[in-house]
Amino acid sequence: MKTLSQIAFDFAVDTAQPLQPTAPAANDELPVNVGVRIKALKPSTVEPVKEVEVAVKLAKVKEQAKNKIKSTRGRKSIKQTEAEADLINIPEDEELFKKQYYSIGEVAEMFRVNHSLLRYWENEFDVIQPRKNRKGDRHFRPVDIKNLHLIYHLLRQRKYTIEGAKDFLKKNKKAEERFMAIQKLQQVKGFLLELKANL
Repeated sequence: MKTLSQIAFDFAVDTAQPLQPTAPAANDELPVNVGVRIKALKPSTVEPVKEVEVAVKLAKVKEQAKNKIKSTRGRKSIKQTEAEADLINIPEDEELFKKQYYSIGEVAEMFRVNHSLLRYWENEFDVIQPRKNRKGDRHFRPVDIKNLHLIYHLLRQRKYTIEGAKDFLKKNKKAEERFMAIQKLQQVKGFLLELKANL
């Protein structure tokens, strides 16, 4: 156990006497109107912190950090975007074309993106032209959803930039047909893999 003593200095000015410039004395004394008081405080005792207590506190902090809910605001990480790129939930063509219009909320759920991103893509790409009512609500046709799927594929899966995707769509007029063929082939591949797994 260590004991530490403390000393406090108190510089007090005597305001009863006016300050007058005085020359210091030969023995370096302070002027009469400035006083210094030194008082010793009670010695304090510092107990050593046990290693067990530190370990317990550290474990509590780590547990709180694990239980802390991460914010969903801001940009997603690249790993999270890549993981979500294959999780889109667009219905088959037969089911998709049963409805004439889809709200922006339904489309955002299909692609697992924010509404603002869909509005941004609508401004950037001319192929997406949802109908708007008097209120300003967007209603996406199945054709718009197909075009959104192509744009999503270019931006999220093939990692094109916005400008690169625009150039790709301008230069490749048959890009939609190719994309549809690729999707059909992927469906056939999935079906064959499923058959193989069941054998």
